[in-house]
Amino acid sequence: MTGANRPWLLALPVLAVVGAFLVAPYLNIVLMSFRVPSTTQAYAPGFTLDNYAKSLFDWLYIEALLDTARLAVIVTVSCLILAYPVAFHLARTTSRWRGVLYSIVLSPLLVGVVIRSFGWIILLANNGVVNQALRSYDLPRMQLMYNEFGVILALVHIFLPFMILPLMGAIQGIDPRLEEAARSLGAGRGTVFRRVILPLSLPGIQSGCILVFILACGSYITPALLGAGRVHTTTTMVVQMLDQFLWPFGAALALTLALFGLIAVWVFTRLSGRAMRGMA
Repeated sequence: MTGANRPWLLALPVLAVVGAFLVAPYLNIVLMSFRVPSTTQAYAPGFTLDNYAKSLFDWLYIEALLDTARLAVIVTVSCLILAYPVAFHLARTTSRWRGVLYSIVLSPLLVGVVIRSFGWIILLANNGVVNQALRSYDLPRMQLMYNEFGVILALVHIFLPFMILPLMGAIQGIDPRLEEAARSLGAGRGTVFRRVILPLSLPGIQSGCILVFILACGSYITPALLGAGRVHTTTTMVVQMLDQFLWPFGAALALTLALFGLIAVWVFTRLSGRAMRGMA
């Protein structure tokens, strides 16, 4: 056995696990998406392109895909706006409470998505905590759930840590002496942020936005619970197809969403990479 072959032998267990639990299921989904749907079994005999034709050209599913993308963009932008000040504070603070603040940021990850979604139901329901508080002050009750507002609010809460952590890592990598040098040359705080901190933190913004966008596109539990069938996304439709035993069409919808997500990430990566090169 030569030394050149040893790295491949060490990688074989990992490659076997990836092949068995990632590559093979995806290949099965791709194959399933070309089968003929059936309501009595997993699929009927033969192959067809009608599943993709329906998912790509039927306005019902196009609208669901666009709504999914719009929802994911709103969640991503909201997370970025809320996460940046928190990440900047955690990256720059020298307070003894830094560890406590860091734990608070990570604490939502210790609770399952289902539990957090039910927590938001308790808060936002028609007879929930928020509306009961409004009623106690003789204020009109608000429809906070079973609409996009409730879904977006819950998704932002769920995915906020995934935006904070990449941003904090990027900001920590910025040498504070660069900020001091800019201030010594007469730059104000706004100019320092715009010309120094923001350009150097763009890799963290890029990573956080891609991560949150992909997670938001693929989220199912929160839109299903807080949307209650009134907020239609591609993921909820995929599950409906599975419940109706239309597995081939559900597979085509899932792959269409995956392809759309890859194209969106590729476009965003190109645009953000061009912005980083322009600010360099």
